[in-house]
Amino acid sequence: MVGTGRHRSMEEMVASVKSSGAEIITVAIRRLDLDNPAEKNILDYFDWDEYTILPNTAGCKTADEAVFTARLAREVTGSSWIKLEVIPEPKHLLPDPIGTYEAACQLVDEGFTVLPYIHADPVLARRLEDIGCATVMPLGSPIGSGQGIQTLEEIRLIVADANVPVVVDAGLAVPSEASQALETGADCVLVNTAIAQARRRGAHGRSVQAGR
Repeated sequence: MVGTGRHRSMEEMVASVKSSGAEIITVAIRRLDLDNPAEKNILDYFDWDEYTILPNTAGCKTADEAVFTARLAREVTGSSWIKLEVIPEPKHLLPDPIGTYEAACQLVDEGFTVLPYIHADPVLARRLEDIGCATVMPLGSPIGSGQGIQTLEEIRLIVADANVPVVVDAGLAVPSEASQALETGADCVLVNTAIAQARRRGAHGRSVQAGR
């Protein structure tokens, strides 16, 4: 999975995503200019027959905001998949475990396929699986930090207990960290900044293959 933020241009974004070998692209719905349909937005730059779109609730500070954004995402994209992010503090971009759980409960009840972004917390991961989330997405380190996987032991515990796919999300920098996540037992990684800011393309995709 790859994100679409922090690229230097739309053209570079498309080329980077293609080179990554990713199958799923996450798009921040709140960052789209939906008031001006004549203007192209991120959705217009991809062939959605080639990729699965994963709308996300980036920018939402509360459970209520996240639920509202998820409903809007379903209208805009036609997809019931949602990457759930509830992040109250922009200084550190760490997820709110209580808000995430509350929003997940409501969205699962409304028929969404919920992929929640969380701290690497094995207890929360189990609770989210129990209510019907399709994955759990523990952070390696804070979003955009490039600190690598600082939560390896917790991720191992989550993987050992999970009956849903585990996606290591956030903080991955060098390609070897993507490989490390797969070697640890994760099913997938989500990478954005490291790919968006890279000068050479394709290394993270090859590292995922190597880790597998």
